[in-house]
Amino acid sequence: MQLKQFIQQNRQNWQQLEEYIQLFGKNRTKPSHDMIETFDQLYQMATQNLSYSQTFFPDSDVTIHLNQLVSRAHNILYKTEHTSWAQLRTFFSEKFVGLLLEQWRPIIIALLLFALGGLASFVTVAQNPLQLEAILPGMISNVLSPEQLESNVQANQGSGVAALMSAAIMTNNIQVAILAFAGGITFGILTVYILVYNGIMVGALAGLFWHSSSSYVFWAYIVPHGIIELIAIFIAGGAGLLMGYKLFVPGNYKRSTQLKYHALRSIQLLLGTIPLFVLAGAIEGFITPAGLTLELKYVVAIITLIGFIVYMLWGHSRQLKRASI
Repeated sequence: MQLKQFIQQNRQNWQQLEEYIQLFGKNRTKPSHDMIETFDQLYQMATQNLSYSQTFFPDSDVTIHLNQLVSRAHNILYKTEHTSWAQLRTFFSEKFVGLLLEQWRPIIIALLLFALGGLASFVTVAQNPLQLEAILPGMISNVLSPEQLESNVQANQGSGVAALMSAAIMTNNIQVAILAFAGGITFGILTVYILVYNGIMVGALAGLFWHSSSSYVFWAYIVPHGIIELIAIFIAGGAGLLMGYKLFVPGNYKRSTQLKYHALRSIQLLLGTIPLFVLAGAIEGFITPAGLTLELKYVVAIITLIGFIVYMLWGHSRQLKRASI
């Protein structure tokens, strides 16, 4: 189905739903049972239209319009039964997952930008560890010079160095996420820089440990909390990239309109990463420095990844169930 045909077939239902939203939003009319039934049917059809539009016309203005229409209808439909706690629960169990699924492309791009910087610096430092000084801030590169690393590994203290490195990399990740999100207002240029640069940092350190034949130790102290932390950064970076793209290519809307709409959605995505950072911080504080075997640290990393995938599947199933009611 072409976009024009899609709009023509459904425009009347959207206009009728808009009229109901305005009517119920005034709080002057007590809706009858038939009105509620009609409103609910229009809402469900608009939800299905939105899902179709997101699949086949993801960058179309009609998708933005339908998203706004469905959100407004949803607020009216459930406003009487939603407490603040219920709204918070609904956000994390459904809306946040929905936003992630809608925005998966820029999130993947954020991951690829990070990986690009990481791969380049990994190859550079793995071949010549002295390049670390030119890549990393002086404080970190001094603490983790190749000579010190070699001596620590030989003295079976490589894990201590890795733990120090883990803290040095990950303590600023919330700030990185915020900057990656806010960088969208620079048409995404700052976001791209932050993602690539942080990839370069991690890749350079990974290259140093690879050169010293201690990658297994390095990653054992990174991945338990790093998987969740990096997912959160990619989400924030994807939000910034999408906002920057919509500013650069606003379509038929004004840039100010695109900024207002996508900034709101990006803020929601950024807020959704807070529990991820809290979980990563708990793991970093209690699991990463614990006297567990390296194998158990990798098991923790796998569990966090599986847990995130299960969370996404659960949230998506709730969305489908809600749409089918």
